[in-house]
Amino acid sequence: MTSIAAQFNLAGKRALVTGSSRGLGLAMATALAGAGAAVVLNARDNVALGAAAQDLAATGATVNAIAFDVTSEDSVNEAVAYCEAEIGQIDILVNNAGMQIRGALDTFAVDNFERLLSTHVTATFTVSKAVAQGMIKRGAGRIINICSVLTDIARPTAAPYGAAKAAVANLTRGMAADWARHGINVNALAPGYFKTELNTTLMADPAFDAWVKGRTPMGRWADVEELGGAAVFLASPASSFVNGHILYVDGGLTAVV
Repeated sequence: MTSIAAQFNLAGKRALVTGSSRGLGLAMATALAGAGAAVVLNARDNVALGAAAQDLAATGATVNAIAFDVTSEDSVNEAVAYCEAEIGQIDILVNNAGMQIRGALDTFAVDNFERLLSTHVTATFTVSKAVAQGMIKRGAGRIINICSVLTDIARPTAAPYGAAKAAVANLTRGMAADWARHGINVNALAPGYFKTELNTTLMADPAFDAWVKGRTPMGRWADVEELGGAAVFLASPASSFVNGHILYVDGGLTAVV
């Protein structure tokens, strides 16, 4: 019988994490590397990407970096083909790249709505489709999509983002329905409010900070490292019979009213 510790061991696996030059993406890549996986970082900014790769490699991790735009199908296909041919097969994919544009619905620009859908929904489909080709041939693979607490709940000025993340959740279930028979596990993480660079302004707003702490049963913002364990779980043999699931890592926020 395989030990529990061995079930979380990712040695010999390679993970591609999109949007991983900082924040939650880098934290998840760091956690996967800590569990033994080789990691491939991704971002559009070559400078930030190179710095993140250098810092992670300094910890002893096996790291590569590929700059590509997740919203460009040609860029995605070229990058995935390069990775599979020159770096090695992708065993784990984390679709983390994302963005936020806030605004009232009655004045929200259509092009911004479409940017959110493209970055979160279409990109998740495009990158997953490209990576799944190799996983299907090999009969194994793990895909982890990133949702949000706004997948299931709503806040003023965040409806377009929430709509995109809700679509990612159902796309996750659809991927599991189509690809589970090929040995691919497709699940999603739905983070709550984390201390990231993107949330700096919100954390500095006394009213919003008080709302997060009052609304979250654990009474605080999460540290980015606290998403790592859940990512390792969904990437590892420990979750071998978990498929099409949305795992909320939110301090209990979506569990209460």
